Parts: sequence; structure tokens; C-alpha cells
Amino acid sequence: MGKSNFAVFVDLENVGAKESLLLSIIEKVKIRGDILLGKVYGYTDRYTDLKPVLLSNTFAVVPSLRWGKVQKNNLDIQLVIDAMEVAYTNPLIDSFCIVSGDSDYTPLVGRLKSMGKHVLGISRSEAASGIFVNACNEFVFLESVAKRQPKKTKKQESIPEEGDINELVSQVETIVGDQDEEQMYASELKDTLNRLRPDFSEKSYGCATFGKLVQQITRNSDKLTSWMENSSLMIGLDTEDEGEAKLDKSNWVHAFEQALAHFKDEGFERVNPSILKATIQADYPSFEEKQIGFKRFSDVMKALEKKGLLVIEMDDAHTMLLRIC
Repeated sequence: MGKSNFAVFVDLENVGAKESLLLSIIEKVKIRGDILLGKVYGYTDRYTDLKPVLLSNTFAVVPSLRWGKVQKNNLDIQLVIDAMEVAYTNPLIDSFCIVSGDSDYTPLVGRLKSMGKHVLGISRSEAASGIFVNACNEFVFLESVAKRQPKKTKKQESIPEEGDINELVSQVETIVGDQDEEQMYASELKDTLNRLRPDFSEKSYGCATFGKLVQQITRNSDKLTSWMENSSLMIGLDTEDEGEAKLDKSNWVHAFEQALAHFKDEGFERVNPSILKATIQADYPSFEEKQIGFKRFSDVMKALEKKGLLVIEMDDAHTMLLRIC
């Protein structure tokens, strides 16, 4: 995956204005390249918790000045104007990230693509228009961007005082898993970590070289492995399924309950069923409905509804959504 230069435009109402989600969005973009310009729209005093994130990532804010019923429309228009101005005046920026699912931005996406720009869309599944999703070069649902708590590592090694190796392992798993082939050069990984954490240093983890840190990371991860290829150190996801956790009729409800609780903690009231299934499959790659006694995933949803964990709803476009109880 080549490095891109991004302009990021964030609709705060779509994000839900949670610091953890904004950090996850920024991480998702920085895995792909540098953020040369960032703006958030709809900022008010109730979002003061976001100030450290916005300032440290040099984001500009467009305030929400309430006047009549057209405020949201005014901000949408301002975002379009700003994006087009950047596209025409800043040749360094080759990629745009639009954090919103509003179909009104579809013409903007079309114009940016006609100028040779790559467009990444990010939105809550509840608010994402199918037209906007399909218009983007790449689209990510906000629920899948939200950070999960790292699992226990397969080996509990001593953690240096300066750095949390478990936190680093979780971040590296995210970075590698985001690559097209789920593998990358160790040198590319270090460049990505430096973009995400400008103060990053392997010495903070007690390692003299980055290669030794890669070895420490893979020793502490159930998912990662490293190897030499044409004299270059590589790191990738381990495709072996030895010791893989599996769902059965005795534990599946608890697994789904945890996934739904995670979404609720992050401020999501509703999620798309495909997002929930992808979340389960991330932890249990071999998951199939028949393992837990069902023919279809929709049957699983109905069972969870009977248990009071969710309510199945349909939106205006007749798309199924799951309201979390």
C-alpha cells in the first residue's frame, strides 16, 4: 500500500463527537498516509474534550452557529466548498477522507474522483447512504474503526517501564491487518508507527534495533509472524489456525453480548448486521451459523432479539438495522 497525502473533513454529528472514535479515524487514515490538512464541522463548546486530539493533529474547526433550521445544510455546503478549494489549490493532496454518510456529498465525491483523487468515506452504518458508500473509492463503517480492547497475549513477558508492549502489539495487528495482503515490510511498519506516534522509538521497549522489536511483537501476538524475504524483514498475519477460539452453543450468546456492549460503549445505538458479523469473525475466523445451531445469520439476530439484547428494525431504505438494548 503506497503512502498517500490526505485532506480529512469530519462531520462531528456523524462521528458522535467521542474522542476515542476520532482517534480511531485519524489512525485509520494515518495507516494509509500523511494527513496534510484536517477540518471538523459543527464544533461547539460541548466538544471541548476533543481539543487535545484536534490540536495535536493540527485540525481546524468550523463552529456551529445555530440560526434557523438550515444550519446543518450550511455546514454541508461549507465542507463541499472547502474540499473543492483544496482539490484545486493544493497539488500535494491526492486523497480525501470524508467522515459522513450523507448522500448530498455524492456529487463532491464524483468531482474529486474525476480530478484523479482517491476518496475514502467513513460513517456510522446507521447514517450511511448506499449511494454515498458506492460512490467512494473506499468506504469504512465507523463501527469497524472503533478500537477493541486488546486480548491477552499468548506469552506474558516483562513490559519495559517506558512502553506498553501489549498496546503496541494491538496497534501493529491493526496496521498489518489493514494492508491489502495482510503483510508488509518491517521498514514500512516503522514509517507507519512514526506517523501515528511521532515520539515512537524501539528503545522505549528495551530494543536496540527495530528488527529486535519486531521479534518481541510477534512473540507477544497470537496473530503476527515475521520472516526474511529477499534480505528484507517482513511481518504479516499468521494464517495458521492452531489454537483458534471457536463458538459453539455454550458460548455464542456471551460473544455476541460482548460485541454489542462494545458498540454501545462507543456511542452506537444501532449497527448494521454485517458489521456485527464481521466483528464476531474477527475474533472467531471460522465462525459459521451452523456451529451454533442456525441456518442463516438473520436467525441468529432473531434469537438475540428474543433474549432482549437487540431489536431488529428497518430504515427508510428497507435496510436491516439492529438497535442495541
